[in-house]
Amino acid sequence: MNISDYNIIAVDFDGTLCSDAYPAIGAPNLQLIYNLIKLRTGGKKLILWTCRCGEPLIEAVKWCEEQGLYFDAVNENLPEILQKYGTDSRKITADIYIDDRSVFPLSMDTEALCS
Repeated sequence: MNISDYNIIAVDFDGTLCSDAYPAIGAPNLQLIYNLIKLRTGGKKLILWTCRCGEPLIEAVKWCEEQGLYFDAVNENLPEILQKYGTDSRKITADIYIDDRSVFPLSMDTEALCS
């Protein structure tokens, strides 16, 4: 399946949209930013999904907007998901999650994790 087949995309900030320089903001990942802008223009919903909060979160959102990247939600579920489930779960509902710390469970070496 292609990323463009998904409707809701949650994306991390530090180490993903930019290089990891927390609490500062690192260099932009221009290819990812460009692709996300294109996907959102095509009707996909984007959620900024980050551990940042307070002022660092405000700075991250502003930085994204300066790159031309806007989100449908920030660290929360989309309104249609809230309506569907009647609550805002701690887990963000998305079709795909883009994060520098992610692994694909079917291909990861679980033996190595347990050693």
